[in-house]
Amino acid sequence: MQPLARLSAPARRVARTSVGPEPLDVAEHAALVGDAAAGAVVTFGGVVRDHDHGRSVRELEYVGHPSAADVLREVVAEVVAGCEVDAVAVGHRVGHLAVGDVAFAVAVSAAHRAEAFAACARLVDEVKDRLPVWKHQHFADGTSEWVACP
Repeated sequence: MQPLARLSAPARRVARTSVGPEPLDVAEHAALVGDAAAGAVVTFGGVVRDHDHGRSVRELEYVGHPSAADVLREVVAEVVAGCEVDAVAVGHRVGHLAVGDVAFAVAVSAAHRAEAFAACARLVDEVKDRLPVWKHQHFADGTSEWVACP
């Protein structure tokens, strides 16, 4: 890994954006953004839980619009341009996921923790609001429902 050699301004590097069926590893995302110039690396892992509103969840399926990867790149570029960060890596899975699988991974590095936390939170919120990926929950009782699907 080459050092960023940042003297004052953030390097603002996008290390990864991905939308696909491959498993996500939050630690791998963190490693992609880590650097000697970074005083903080903040991560978020959106993990499939075993319940939703009092119902037992068996599994999920995420379905993405063909534009999802392009939208993710746009969202990440906007956030990176507006935040004092050194690097970001963001991934969202599509396909069938089991309880415990990581569905959404974000890692942000910055010189200071406040900037890294703020950028990570903004990325999570913006991606959840704008990414055309929809969740189909399958419950233990055999029923299912779509969540936040237009």
